[in-house]
Amino acid sequence: MFNKKRYLSYLILFPSLFFLFSFTYLPFGVALHDSLFEFRNTKVGEEYYTGFSNYIRLFNDPVFYQSLWNTLKFIIITVPISILIAFLLALKLNQSTLINRSFRAIFFMPTVIPLVAAAGLWIFIFLPGSGLIDYYLTHHLKLSANNFLGNQDSALFALSILSIWKFSGYYMIFFLAGLQSVPKDAFEAIKMEGASEFQCLRYVTIPMLRPTITFVATIALIYSVTQVDHILMMTNGGPNNSTNVILFYIYSTAQDSFDFGKASAATIITLLCLLVLTIINMGAMEKGAHYEH
Repeated sequence: MFNKKRYLSYLILFPSLFFLFSFTYLPFGVALHDSLFEFRNTKVGEEYYTGFSNYIRLFNDPVFYQSLWNTLKFIIITVPISILIAFLLALKLNQSTLINRSFRAIFFMPTVIPLVAAAGLWIFIFLPGSGLIDYYLTHHLKLSANNFLGNQDSALFALSILSIWKFSGYYMIFFLAGLQSVPKDAFEAIKMEGASEFQCLRYVTIPMLRPTITFVATIALIYSVTQVDHILMMTNGGPNNSTNVILFYIYSTAQDSFDFGKASAATIITLLCLLVLTIINMGAMEKGAHYEH
């Protein structure tokens, strides 16, 4: 018997499923296929099957391990600080007043700036000798000029500052939405027991925002791995591979070395790592979603 409602639901879902397959699962399948073939020194359409040799070459490449380490450092620096700043901003701007709405827009503004444009702005800020940071360091603190992007000890940290500046306002929006869903009765009950503001934050706000925190952490983790435009603009992976994160490694391997098989193998490894981390975070989110029970 023809079920009109059932087929209508499939029809409604079809556009989303089509784009999900076209831009997620199909590219993953292509990358998995290409990771098993050799493309170097071959003509178009003449690549040949090599099995897991691309993965073996990948795991024997010290630059690959350095890119993983750089990515891990970038995550450790940017994700916790961005989430903390976003959370504190949301707490401070939670009340819907004219001033708070204005500050929300100000802090959210970096999110709408394209990453390439933001990179151009921060190149000027970090410019040795005449940039904004060096201007204040030399004229007010009497410190010598620094090449933050040209020093391998500070280049990754400088890129992290840009990322924190750009995405903290975006994460703030999620925390603001989460705070609106926290029941007022919980605050009233704990305040009647004589709880301080810090105790309200610790025993009511943070536990009830646990799903939101986990969701934001997942988004921040994905963003920290998948954003590479500013690296291309500001450091191009240098100096001495100190800012060569995993996505830039994949890009340079494919575009500069034309080693598409190895780049595809690195893509698969990266996606699997992200999948595992996302599953862990989503499991924590699901666990935290039942706090009301």
